[in-house]
Amino acid sequence: MENYFHMHMDMKQVGAISNLGLAHIGDGVFELLTRSWLCGHDRLTVGRMHSDTVALVKATAQAKFADQMLPMLSDEEKSLYRRGKNSHVHAVPKSCTPAEYAKATGVEALFGGLYLLGRTERVNEIFVTVMEELYGL
Repeated sequence: MENYFHMHMDMKQVGAISNLGLAHIGDGVFELLTRSWLCGHDRLTVGRMHSDTVALVKATAQAKFADQMLPMLSDEEKSLYRRGKNSHVHAVPKSCTPAEYAKATGVEALFGGLYLLGRTERVNEIFVTVMEELYGL
């Protein structure tokens, strides 16, 4: 039975997934990490956790996350990020600029790719480091 909590695709399999497909799975990974992080930082009410989650997973916040994260990435990780960032999306939310949305899609593609490769410790390392730098918690 496949364990979908611990994926272990190879780079060829990940390469066969579309850029937006990587961002799709990465969106879920990023949101789960954000929700878990908030639970671990005394966001005790559901309302507070929800509003904080929405604020942290929107494109403008993920664009700031991308700017902070980029210097710590390997060449392979930057390649995954660029796959998402350079994707051709059909619509951009009104709450952000196209550049912010592209960066957010890059973050999601990176997280999706690393998750599918089974590199969850690296995903966590990037996430925690950036969250601590941006939010100091």
